[in-house]
Amino acid sequence: MALFSQLVGDGRPDVVFLHGLFGRGKNWSGIARSLAEHEHASVLFDLPDHGRSHWTESFDYERMADEVADELRLRMGTAASVSLVGHSMGGKVAMLLALRHPELVRRLVVVDIAPDISDQLRTSVPLVKAMRELDLDSLTSRGEAERRLATDVDDPAVRQFLLQNLKRTRTAENRNGWQWELNLGLLGDHLDDVASWPEVGDAGYDGPVLWVAGADSLYIRPEHYEPMRRLFPRVQLVRIPGAGHWVHADAPAELTATLLPFLAD
Repeated sequence: MALFSQLVGDGRPDVVFLHGLFGRGKNWSGIARSLAEHEHASVLFDLPDHGRSHWTESFDYERMADEVADELRLRMGTAASVSLVGHSMGGKVAMLLALRHPELVRRLVVVDIAPDISDQLRTSVPLVKAMRELDLDSLTSRGEAERRLATDVDDPAVRQFLLQNLKRTRTAENRNGWQWELNLGLLGDHLDDVASWPEVGDAGYDGPVLWVAGADSLYIRPEHYEPMRRLFPRVQLVRIPGAGHWVHADAPAELTATLLPFLAD
């Protein structure tokens, strides 16, 4: 089953974006529009169990990487070679895709994640709880959903990030129904799997790699440098000042300025 995607820019796409947990491709649309001004066309994928892509019955990073690889071959042909950008969960998918299908990846950008167990994902536990406890049957508006979520989710930006996944459903029986567009049951039950990193043996990717960290984030730490360099010997680490884990939301101009010379290299 095909993954849902959006195209930003004109011509043959040369950049592919993979979003993080609870996200969707359009989270990268602002960055992609900025790149389009510099003649880069981008594909923004919704990964499985997110956005408008299909749901699965298990969480498997390697399967996700292979599925994106299949999509790239299908859409761009056997000679496909793109700049691959992945954030958080999508960064792990991107790393695995580069390791398993290096011929498809001209260059790799990994945003605020490391090839290791991501303990920080424990912070998603209360978010899952808040989404699960939102009574969709009695909900009358998106504004009401935000007010209810505010009881458990203090940050307005995080609330809006979660609520992008709330979809109104209209049927003959119920003109004002709501549902989560992401596979909340699977993702909520498998946060440990989302935080994990699979065994990759002696795999390696020898293309250029830009490793972008939010300066205020703890997802990339000194103990991650050695395994990252072992898997990706041509890696360069850049820290974006004033950015936390959601670098593309916290510092879009700075991130775009970092991406452009790397993509043009």
